[in-house]
Amino acid sequence: MRLPDTLRKISDFLQRLPGIGEKTANRLSLYLLRLPEEDLKEFAQNIAALKEKTQKCKICFSLSEEEICPICQDKDRDKGTILVVESPLDLLSFENGGIYKGVYHVLHGRIDPLNNIRPEDIYLKELIDRIKENEVKEVILATNPDMEGEATAMYIRDRIRELEKKVKITRLAYGLPIGASIEYADYMTLKKSIMGREEYK
Repeated sequence: MRLPDTLRKISDFLQRLPGIGEKTANRLSLYLLRLPEEDLKEFAQNIAALKEKTQKCKICFSLSEEEICPICQDKDRDKGTILVVESPLDLLSFENGGIYKGVYHVLHGRIDPLNNIRPEDIYLKELIDRIKENEVKEVILATNPDMEGEATAMYIRDRIRELEKKVKITRLAYGLPIGASIEYADYMTLKKSIMGREEYK
């Protein structure tokens, strides 16, 4: 059995989204068909407005519907501390936990020579300019703990040091998650656990 053309086109589009195969796309298409017409119209309007209304903040490059995002506008945030993340989803993880009160810089990627992503392909120059032009006390490097994330963190560290400004550069501590067994941990996780150890009080 073939899906009707309109449903098939929606299913084909959904399959282009990350992590969605043919069966899931077909299920989602049929689910959309069952939605009340008002809900479907609202969904369609939001999809249509997505590109038009969403932009990158002029300061931190997070996603926003305004030129300056709410975090950068917030007077209660510590503007002297910048947490550098690879993507807006990483920023959301910190914000959802409510564990950080500084500001952010979103790179929208990381240095990855194998995929032809160079420093100039992400928002690295803008980060360095931001540090040059503002009173920044600390830069927290929160790129992912893989080869590309480490390379990006080292590149940023070296560029900041070239500025000869008094800026503290820190890296997130990575190590064993709560409930993990040491016997199953890989070398890099154990190395980071040792390096990021703290006094036991």
